[in-house]
Amino acid sequence: MSTQNSSPFLQVLAASVIAADKAGEAIRDILKSDTLDIVEKTGADDLQTKADRYANDLLCASIKKAFPQINVIGEEGPVDLNNIKPEMLVEGQDKSVIKLFDGKLPENVLKAAFEDMTVWIDPLDGTKEFTEGFLDHVTVLVGIAIGKDAIGGVIHQPFWNYQNQDKDKVLGRTFYGVVGAGVGGQLTPKDPPSGERIVASSRSHSTGLIQQVIHSCEPTKVVAVGGAGHKVILLMEGEANCYVMASPGCKKWDTCAPEAILHAIGGKLTDVKGNKYEYHKDVEYVDEWGILATANAEDHEDYLNKIPDELKEQVKDYFKNKKKK
Repeated sequence: MSTQNSSPFLQVLAASVIAADKAGEAIRDILKSDTLDIVEKTGADDLQTKADRYANDLLCASIKKAFPQINVIGEEGPVDLNNIKPEMLVEGQDKSVIKLFDGKLPENVLKAAFEDMTVWIDPLDGTKEFTEGFLDHVTVLVGIAIGKDAIGGVIHQPFWNYQNQDKDKVLGRTFYGVVGAGVGGQLTPKDPPSGERIVASSRSHSTGLIQQVIHSCEPTKVVAVGGAGHKVILLMEGEANCYVMASPGCKKWDTCAPEAILHAIGGKLTDVKGNKYEYHKDVEYVDEWGILATANAEDHEDYLNKIPDELKEQVKDYFKNKKKK
């Protein structure tokens, strides 16, 4: 019998699955209450709701309470455990997660201590879509980095199946992955159609540099959807070949979990220059050089080489230049 089931990493991953499920329940309940309390953080495309705030506190507090030595960074800011209501704290670990990965962890993951990890939390990815009724775009993201690298991730979709009229279908799903060990939960990875170049990108931006970069990828089809997590899911489930975000619009909490799971099934996520992002606790939160991800790692270089260098160099300053116009 392996001793990996007691490893700090597996404990954190298994606890994150339980917490993500509970966050999803809270998000659904808040939507039913019809009291979203929407505020603009930096503008009309950067919103925050009661659901974002509640799920952020639930996730950050629950993980920090269970693992005090770990670094926890949530999109909606840090939490003070002294001000968190006890009923918001989620306890326990998903034993099926521990069973699935027991004996499969790479050596560097097995040996990692709590203090080596940074947990990046996006409590509600796709907030704009959430407020507009595009509920299938919404995800809860919990990424686990060891040192600089995104190693594990949990993605929960609170409204998965919400359009299905079959009442026997369960609402919501959760899946997770570990680089070098595979994936589990409600995910069946599929390759995208051969001979296609389906590109997923933002539904909120349709002109300028973003469109030029998309065009350079020579897409046979463009799928415009919300949420970084949702776009990467399209890669995982064979609905798209490539995801490109030619602006510094995402943060580390948007990409840590999706990157880890995508890499666990053989995909690849980098910036638009082909460089890896770092996820340690002191890193810059913004993904300054955008995102280029492919369903299959072997296709990544092809898409990377198709984007002209002069366009890549404009990505970091895209929003700055846009404001000057």
